[in-house]
Amino acid sequence: MSSVIKKIDKNSPLLHKAHIGDRLVSINGNEITDVLDYKYFSYENRLEVVLESPHGNLRTVKVKKHEGGELGLEFETYLMDTARACRNRCLFCFVDQLPRGMRRTLYFKDDDARLSFLTGNYITLTNLSEREIQRIIDLHISPINVSVHATEPELRAKLLGNPNGARGYELMERLASGGIVMNCQIVCCPGLNDGEALTRSMEDLEKLYPQVKTVSIVPVGLTKHREHLYPLVPFDSDGAGETIDRVEDFAKKCFEGHGSRIFFCSDEFFIKAQRPIPPDEYYEDYAQYENGVGILRLLAVEFEAAMATTDEKCAGTPFSMACGVSARPFLENLLMTANAKYAKINGKIFEVVNDFFGHTIDVTGLVTGGDLIAQLKGRVYGERLIIPDTMIRDGGDVFLDDVTTGQVEKELGVRVEVIRPDGAELFEAMMR
Repeated sequence: MSSVIKKIDKNSPLLHKAHIGDRLVSINGNEITDVLDYKYFSYENRLEVVLESPHGNLRTVKVKKHEGGELGLEFETYLMDTARACRNRCLFCFVDQLPRGMRRTLYFKDDDARLSFLTGNYITLTNLSEREIQRIIDLHISPINVSVHATEPELRAKLLGNPNGARGYELMERLASGGIVMNCQIVCCPGLNDGEALTRSMEDLEKLYPQVKTVSIVPVGLTKHREHLYPLVPFDSDGAGETIDRVEDFAKKCFEGHGSRIFFCSDEFFIKAQRPIPPDEYYEDYAQYENGVGILRLLAVEFEAAMATTDEKCAGTPFSMACGVSARPFLENLLMTANAKYAKINGKIFEVVNDFFGHTIDVTGLVTGGDLIAQLKGRVYGERLIIPDTMIRDGGDVFLDDVTTGQVEKELGVRVEVIRPDGAELFEAMMR
């Protein structure tokens, strides 16, 4: 059962009152069906907890704790339930563009409102029941992240490959009226939801401000594995520039009216349009950082701040750094900036062309271990290779193609140094 206790923290107020194998039935009279119920109803400082033993015996225990303090229970799954799978057939779905033979977890598409609130995943709102919509409002599960793509009903249904997609904006209006804050994304596809369709989406979403807090516009990502899929094309330089101009013009009006731009193009758009990444103040509080908006600018800000405040001496140890094609010019500029102050910094930046997914994929986070080995063998400079942890999945040591960092080290004859995509940490790695 999903609410069966698998572990009790040593600091839990239920220690010696609950037992491993017990099922959590209710808290203060509220049935516990999943992690949201558990977290919400366990917030108070005085609780009546009903537990069911493995033999089916019910008992009530009383608990005192700090308001907001954790009960310290762990269950079979994080959600205390199975993750809800996506019911859409999006024309641009990246999972549908994966090659065969990858690990099974990569093919699972979640569309779970609980994960949106707890871990920042994006949801489409197409598989929510009436009860779940009302629960989001009643429990004030906020903020959540919503994949909008388009607000015009028929177009959204087409993009999502699901008739329920037509109700997206209607549901967002309801959530907004219930006080739920939403951060949104639009995956922009040339000829479908760009141009005037994008303008309409921005106009509609602005009406829901401040409940719709921010919206990122990102270009569709297309791999070479698109057999029998909808015939999409990537943005070219002119198309990317036109989209930036359209978003910028609208965002300027929003800033004048609301004090926030609301709408932000991802770094990819600026790279594709061959335009400079905007300055630090453009990104406000970097609310859409996880969606690729402002990653390069924040990296530079953190890097330059670390360089300005450090009094360390550079060791001068040679190093290599690997990245996707799109990030190389930006990282080379940071390396040159550091070299101007610390002449002993001794490194080389290597771009890795994405043969695994196709050359239209040029972001660093989708570089695979196999491509690293194939393209850097015999070329690596120094005894260490610096890579960002975005190449690695789930905090482990495995790339998307199941190659491990250990295999890369063995094949290239270097130590792989994995760092966070943080400018200060990048500067320190160069200095070591």
